Amino acid sequence: MSVARYAVFGHPIAHSQSPRIQAAFAKAQGIEIDYRAIDATPQDFAAALDAFAADGGVGANVTLPHKEAAFALCATTTSRAQRAGAVNTLLRKGERWHGDNTDGIGLVRDLTGRNGLDLRGRRVLLLGAGGAARGVAPALLDAGILELVVANRTPERADALVDAMSEPGRVISAYWDALREQGDFELIINATSAGRGDGAVFNLPLSLVNSLTTAVDLNYGEAAIPFLAWARAAGCRNEFDGLGMLVEQAAESFQQWHGVRPETDAVYAALRERAATLVTAD
Repeated sequence: MSVARYAVFGHPIAHSQSPRIQAAFAKAQGIEIDYRAIDATPQDFAAALDAFAADGGVGANVTLPHKEAAFALCATTTSRAQRAGAVNTLLRKGERWHGDNTDGIGLVRDLTGRNGLDLRGRRVLLLGAGGAARGVAPALLDAGILELVVANRTPERADALVDAMSEPGRVISAYWDALREQGDFELIINATSAGRGDGAVFNLPLSLVNSLTTAVDLNYGEAAIPFLAWARAAGCRNEFDGLGMLVEQAAESFQQWHGVRPETDAVYAALRERAATLVTAD
């Protein structure tokens, strides 16, 4: 009997933790899988996905920069993927791909379950409007936040995300250079890739922070350092990187493929021990 084939697609992808995470989940559940990382450029992604399916691939994760492209390649998607306009989880159904987005529920599970936050009634600032931001916005709204303010250096992308959420008045866009006019927030989320460049520095208004503010970077490892350094200097109550979200979204994907949700604490603890050496690739 052949082993079921799974993969994670991204560019670059060499530093992805997804193979390690999925292998640990499978081992704990007594399931044998073949899960590998596949580097595909944006130009080659569709062909690479087709080749993977032709070679027996039955499920995949999708990371930067392919989440929105993957959505377009799906025959069917979940409602949360439709709202996000991006997918990070693919399941082969017959000759077609079914897509879901587990990023948002992964973030919410990490914040509320692992870190004990109550998101209800909170003002949230979301920095960025790409696939990562689109993935988490619907779940934040479903978790009961009061208001979501989206800021992006390209305002048109922020406006497009706001329009996609279809909740005028509750989800609004803001100009990046005018953030000091937005008041303060209980949750500030960095969904940009700005921390991935050499010498990256976040310079955000201190007025965004109040006594309850939690700062979250969806990146982990070195890429999360600049934003979390700003958060500490600004006096945020909590600062979290994206490692917990990474593990929780992976567990949601695993459940879709195998019908059982794995326990995540041991895998998270093992990754956290190595956190200083990790490079964001998921």
